[in-house]
Amino acid sequence: MDFKQAIIRCVKDKYAEFGGRAGREEFWYFMLGYFILSVVLGILHLQIIGGLVFLGLVIPMLAAGSRRLHDVDKSGWMQLISLVPIIGWILVIYWLALPSGGPNRYGDGPAPADAAPAVPPAA
Repeated sequence: MDFKQAIIRCVKDKYAEFGGRAGREEFWYFMLGYFILSVVLGILHLQIIGGLVFLGLVIPMLAAGSRRLHDVDKSGWMQLISLVPIIGWILVIYWLALPSGGPNRYGDGPAPADAAPAVPPAA
């Protein structure tokens, strides 16, 4: 998954979908896109627009975080641990950075980033 696909998947395709799983690329590319947009708006002194962007993207950020935690077999509610200063942040970032596992209670998992699309056999 590339940068553009991750943004489209999180904002358009799975805006408020908290179920399922998301790979590392999907989550981290989406967060990188949000970070870059926030920095650019901050440099341009457009804090009001930045606040509106945050309000529009807070649900997809939480949904992507929940799906990412599902990928490492954690509940999406574990994001609340990040409310604990420093220790909570470190723990949640550690979980979000873990590699994708095999099938778990949340589903089969995202397709590997280097997997080629399935091609039907020639008849």
